[in-house]
Amino acid sequence: MRRTFGPRTLGKGLLVAILLIFTLFPAYWMISSSFDARASSGGQSLIPQEFTLDNYLFVFEEGQFGLFLKNSAIVAFFTVLISGIVALLASVAVARFKFKFRTAVLILVLTVQMVPLEALVIPLFVQVRDLQMLNTLLGLVVVYLAFSLPFAIWMLRGFVAAVPVELEEAAYLDGASWGRMFRSVLLPLVAPGLVATSIFSFIVAWNEFIFAMTLLGGAADKYTVAIGLKQFFGVHSNDWGPVMAASTIITIPVMIFFILVQGRLSGGLVAGAVKG
Repeated sequence: MRRTFGPRTLGKGLLVAILLIFTLFPAYWMISSSFDARASSGGQSLIPQEFTLDNYLFVFEEGQFGLFLKNSAIVAFFTVLISGIVALLASVAVARFKFKFRTAVLILVLTVQMVPLEALVIPLFVQVRDLQMLNTLLGLVVVYLAFSLPFAIWMLRGFVAAVPVELEEAAYLDGASWGRMFRSVLLPLVAPGLVATSIFSFIVAWNEFIFAMTLLGGAADKYTVAIGLKQFFGVHSNDWGPVMAASTIITIPVMIFFILVQGRLSGGLVAGAVKG
């Protein structure tokens, strides 16, 4: 059959093209300016007229961005790991087991998500100070866990509740223990939700600025990339070349992490239902 392209199809194509340009142009401008020698002087263009790697060299040599990347990687790794384990176990508990105040726990989890993060700066600062964790990466991980766990528990609870109880009962009848059932049946089926929550936790830990600046303001050697980017902004002028180079560097790990885990979003949907 011959496909005809009418005004309606062309209109949809035009709208999609405009949306793509609107979405992708900031990313292109960031990458293009990071290679432009005239970016800091305000002479950057759509295509760099003077291609250079000096902005990236400046970011790593003068801006100490290698240290900031290491700090952010440590914080993000432990935030994702701990939040994933705790949220998975907590979601199984609230979805599968009957216990007192279960509804109250779910309401509290949902309530925490409704509180603006800015309202928690002072209370969390006081708690981290009392725990003697100021200016430490551990204190920052604890704070990020407080942000990530409510969302992760609430989302994973839906994935666990959607798994038929009959699959678990069939595993028990085959002689599997609870641990074997959890590892071979339940975990593969909730893996897409675990990946989704891990992406959220990683982005929070990698890009967050307010709490990182508040808790690490006195320790320059503990800065994360979000705080490290601030040093290229001046009072009267901004060093746009290094700003764009550092922003590009910050974006790459998030893209790599998403590419590495996105296969699990679809691959884990039916893996747990196949008896091996």
